[in-house]
Amino acid sequence: MRAAVSSDVVSVTAELVATRRAGEYQHLTFVAPGVAERARPGHFVALSVGGPTTAHLLRRCFSIHRVTPSGTYGGTVDVVVSAVGPGTRWITELRPHDTTGVIGPLGRPFPLPTEGVACVLVGGGYGSAPLFWLAEMLRERGCRVEMILGAATESRLFGVVEARRTADAVTICTDDGTAGRKGWVSEALPDMIDACGARVVYACGPMGMLSAVSSIAAAHGAVAQVAVEEAMACGVGVCMTCVLPVRDKHGTTRMVRSCVDGPVFRGDRVRWDAFADGLCTVPDDAHGATGMRAH
Repeated sequence: MRAAVSSDVVSVTAELVATRRAGEYQHLTFVAPGVAERARPGHFVALSVGGPTTAHLLRRCFSIHRVTPSGTYGGTVDVVVSAVGPGTRWITELRPHDTTGVIGPLGRPFPLPTEGVACVLVGGGYGSAPLFWLAEMLRERGCRVEMILGAATESRLFGVVEARRTADAVTICTDDGTAGRKGWVSEALPDMIDACGARVVYACGPMGMLSAVSSIAAAHGAVAQVAVEEAMACGVGVCMTCVLPVRDKHGTTRMVRSCVDGPVFRGDRVRWDAFADGLCTVPDDAHGATGMRAH
């Protein structure tokens, strides 16, 4: 294995050691020594696409599902991939012993409470991937953990069995009612926060879901920590494709890079009003705003 190491992030040629279907997704395990040992829940990795002669110059970024810091050949990193384009299809078609470049761990992880408090974890589709590892770490700190998993339909859920092994209570929601209760995760969240007295709500999934979760958490006296799903091209803060408006502790709105300043943010500081139709508009009151679309 070839590895180039900085103090916090490593670049390795990672070998795929296992791959399996998980509903409509592909669950892949890579030997990525150095990445696994440094990673925390909420971190992500950037994978090379297409091999050494590919025309795909940009990496694809994925939340880390979980890690195993040591093993026969080194630490392993698990990711969950939805094949929606040529790059992600190439990744899902890899077979054991194939290799690709991996950079990580990237971004800022989920902050953990300093004491054992009740927490609700909310995942949408395969966005739930990093929440199970997070749930284990919260349980180790004496936190009560309840989970809500949602998706459009049953096949687009991820980790239902794992959630039931990991959390104290699990609620499943699907838009079409094919599994669990019919409806959105946001409809189940208020009662769950109140019932368990949650102080923190962690969420990962589509931006619309994160916006709703953040509003509900604030209304019920809980702090939301959300991992945004902005498109990331480079993953290291160079290309500026993943900027979004976030208020700082003084209330000033600034355009920040979700790959290095996030992907985890306090939900009540993200300017959700700037998002519409899949686009993020720079708010007029943002520091240094130009009035142009961010992306």
